[in-house]
Amino acid sequence: MVVSASYAYKAYSLEDTVRLAALLARHAGPGTIVTLDGDLGAGKTAFSQAFAKALGVREVVSSPTFTIIKEYQGEQLPFYHMDVYRLSMEEADELGLEEYFYGEGVTLIEWSSLIEELLPEDRLAVTIERAGEQERLFRLTPHGQPYDLWCSQLKENGNVQ
Repeated sequence: MVVSASYAYKAYSLEDTVRLAALLARHAGPGTIVTLDGDLGAGKTAFSQAFAKALGVREVVSSPTFTIIKEYQGEQLPFYHMDVYRLSMEEADELGLEEYFYGEGVTLIEWSSLIEELLPEDRLAVTIERAGEQERLFRLTPHGQPYDLWCSQLKENGNVQ
């Protein structure tokens, strides 16, 4: 698998995080995979909530830490929110995640690095790092042509570096 360069986005506030999530959600279509990694408290759930809202999900989106997968209906597409923090690789493999990955919805996976071997080749990897009390550094790493295009367009428009 060829991995493209990473792109950076600095969020100085929650509003900036919401803005990035909305920019990315505009590109989402059936089969979109966004992986999300970062330390506890980095802002994964806040990003996930903003991404879901941008997709038109009207329900309250909460962390699926104990339920593993939560399904929501957006305006156009289903939204599948996963948190695989508590899963072993074997448990994740048994869940049939590929049905979500290759389905009609948008899948966002928190703690995705824990199931790296099960992830589709094409996806957008997002890593969040704390850069201060409110500040966050988002690293976007596209895997595959559609996600390369997303990030290239964001860079051309001055949204990411």
